Amino acid sequence: MNAFTVVIPARYSSTRLPGKPLLPLGGRPVIEHVWQRATESGARRVIIATDHADIAGCARALGAECCLTDPGHASGTERIAEVVATCALDPAEIVVNLQGDEPLMPPALLAQVAHTLAGNPAASMATLATALHDSDELHDPHAVKLVADHSGRALYFSRAAIPWDREGQGDRLRRVARRHLGIYAYRAGFLREYAALPVSALEGIEQLEQLRALEAGVHIQVADADEPPGPGIDTAADLAMAEAAIGSTATGDRQ
Repeated sequence: MNAFTVVIPARYSSTRLPGKPLLPLGGRPVIEHVWQRATESGARRVIIATDHADIAGCARALGAECCLTDPGHASGTERIAEVVATCALDPAEIVVNLQGDEPLMPPALLAQVAHTLAGNPAASMATLATALHDSDELHDPHAVKLVADHSGRALYFSRAAIPWDREGQGDRLRRVARRHLGIYAYRAGFLREYAALPVSALEGIEQLEQLRALEAGVHIQVADADEPPGPGIDTAADLAMAEAAIGSTATGDRQ
C-alpha cells in the first residue's frame, strides 16, 4: 500500500448550486459525506480546503482537518497547491484531489488513483476513466471525455465528442471512448510547479483545469476505474438523485 493524502477542495460559491457543500443530504451536509468517503479510503491524512468560514466551521465540528484558502483560486488544483505550500508537504507525497461535490465516490477509487500514480514514476498526475454508456453521454458537454495512448498516457480531454466517429463505427467507438472521472492524484512537488503555470489557451477554451498540465507537457497517467462511481452534484436535480441513492443504500443495509 502506498501512503497518500486526500485534499477536498470545497468552495462556497457555485453558479448552479450556491453553498452546496453545506446542503443537506441524507440528513447531513454534503461535505460530511465527502469527508467520510476520504477517511474510508486508507489515506494517512485528509484535509478539507475551503474559502468559506461556514464550511470551515462545519469541517471542524466533524473533527476534520481544515485549511482556509484564497477565495480567488480558479480551480480545485490551485486550491490544493496552496494547501501543499501551507502544510509544507514533502515533494514526493502523493496528494489525491476529491472534489467537495462527490459524496458518492467509492473510497476504493481514491486508493486506486493514488496507486496508479505511485506505479508510474514518470507521471506527475494520474486520473481515472470509465466507459461511456451511450451516444447521449458522448455528446453531453457536461461529461468530459478523454483519449489516451496504448500505455495509458493521456492525449487529450474534451467536453466535445472524442474520438469523432467519422465512419459511424459505433461498436468500435464504444470500445475506446472513455468518460473522465473528476478525481486526480498528484505528486506534491508537481503541484508547486502547477501553481506557477499560466492559465493555458486550451484550459481557457474548454474550462478544464487538467489541460493546463497537459499543454505544458505533463505526463498524466490514466487507468480504468475498478468500480463505477456514484453521481456528483452540480445541480438541484443531481442533489435529488444523490438523496435517492443514499436512501436506497440505507434501505439495502437494513435488509
